[in-house]
Amino acid sequence: MSRLAKKSPSLCTDLPLDNPDICHKFNVLRQLLKSSFGPTGRLKQVHNNIGGHVITTSTSSALLQAVSSSQPFVKLVATSVLNHVSRFSDCGLFTAILCFALLDQVKQSGIRGNVAIGVNKQLLGMCTSYLHRDDCGCKVKLDFSSSQNLITLARSVISSKPACLLTQQEALHISTLAVRAFVLTVPCDRPGKVSLGRIMTVSIEGLSVVESAVFPGLLVEMPDVINLDNMENVQSNPLKIVLFSVSLSGDLFELGEGSLEVYQGVDTESQILDRLLELGYQAVKDEVKLFVCQKVIHPVLQHYLKRHAIVVIERLGVSLMEPLTQLTGAQPVATLQTTIPPEAYGQARGLSIRNFGSKKMLHLHPPGDPVICTMILCHRNETMLNELKLACQKTEHVLRLTLREPSALFGGGCTETHLAAYIRNKSVNQRTEAASTLGCSQREHLLGTEAFCRSLESVAQALEHNGGNSLIDLTHAHHWTVPADAAPAQRDDVAGSCGCGLAENGPGEKWAYLNTEYSEFCPSPPSSSGPLQPRVLDSFTAKLNALQVAVETANLVLDIRYIIQDVN
Repeated sequence: MSRLAKKSPSLCTDLPLDNPDICHKFNVLRQLLKSSFGPTGRLKQVHNNIGGHVITTSTSSALLQAVSSSQPFVKLVATSVLNHVSRFSDCGLFTAILCFALLDQVKQSGIRGNVAIGVNKQLLGMCTSYLHRDDCGCKVKLDFSSSQNLITLARSVISSKPACLLTQQEALHISTLAVRAFVLTVPCDRPGKVSLGRIMTVSIEGLSVVESAVFPGLLVEMPDVINLDNMENVQSNPLKIVLFSVSLSGDLFELGEGSLEVYQGVDTESQILDRLLELGYQAVKDEVKLFVCQKVIHPVLQHYLKRHAIVVIERLGVSLMEPLTQLTGAQPVATLQTTIPPEAYGQARGLSIRNFGSKKMLHLHPPGDPVICTMILCHRNETMLNELKLACQKTEHVLRLTLREPSALFGGGCTETHLAAYIRNKSVNQRTEAASTLGCSQREHLLGTEAFCRSLESVAQALEHNGGNSLIDLTHAHHWTVPADAAPAQRDDVAGSCGCGLAENGPGEKWAYLNTEYSEFCPSPPSSSGPLQPRVLDSFTAKLNALQVAVETANLVLDIRYIIQDVN
């Protein structure tokens, strides 16, 4: 009988936000994420103590997945941020930094937790309703007849990943490709239910970033050299395609679905090979030009097909089966025991060979609208290439979100400072009624409002990593930066334009340091004779949800009085 140990009592922590150990862990995680924020964020290397792959990144998903903590509060915040990123792919660091800032500001202000929760809910509702208004001063409508703002949005997402190590020219090139690929997957003039296409990504290490490209259709890596010039009718329109999901290797145990009777004295290998050749004969008879198998094709069958000028692709892999089905309309054949049904055939407009460094790829051209396109991503080494691939995937998701809500928010911290100024101005006339609704004093409501606004400004400040100071202009409420030793009264030291690039530095402009006291004012929109063209944009849908998740997570943490942990 094993030795019995007495069960230890559960550990109960009262007022966890006053616990020094919990506060220290919060502060470490906050500094880790805050230092990674924005285009100039500092990179982190993630690895374990037993070796394995080393990741160089600044993305919230990679960092939070690598952080292991037994502290429930840390797990709560990390899980909230990761859930947001899994749904929207962007603004993960914004969510975490704002959540931690709200908790820190509430603690510094000394207001009661229930009051802070009530004020946060009120101001979140004020922000949400303002951002949905047509006259919102920090939002721009996206015009799909022009690609300019879409490219700006894509470039903002890609530039926020400094581990990609892209020059301005390279970032613009990749952003343009991302938008082009996105547009190719959006169907045009298709009645009824519409489904978006897919972007397939092929990574090629060792080539320059500017050699990256986007092609309508599907590119498949070819292990064998194929000379299409010696094959007849491969450019005919359309080409007939057959696709097998069952192995054609001739092995008895890989025959797929169905039953098989084996008689004594019968050579099963010969019988199976005869059946494979019958399929090949049918493919030749039906004028198939591309014969594709997810798994292995018997060498004899391959030789027979190639002798009849049919292009053969084997070992396609499960990941490319669905895209190839979408592209060609072919239905995968899952058995050898019947003839190929007519409805199983698909079509392609043509085939061609494309070379990228040492890789030779077969290009399947789409028969109609290119619902499938392939993005070839090139970079100088594996680390930067992996980060670039991840950034492009996030960009694709962000661009798709614009179909739901064709709007974007000012980037570079300008949305945060604008919202802070708007809330301060709006709250002045509503403080008495709002305080009465929450059952608190006007002073408490003022402290709660100031804590919320300073938390928003803290996010804008987190974009600066080079020792400079962050300012807010007292006209448009946009975010500006100056060197550490400059005074805001010296107009020449302030950057020529704000964080989003929309507001310009002009004579008579006044500024104040962020997170300092300044007179409340109503932000006015920057003057523009045409459509607004900011140089930095953030996803409207992703940032709005990030704002909600940050506030709700902070409120949840503030509402927790006890932590009970089973230590057995």
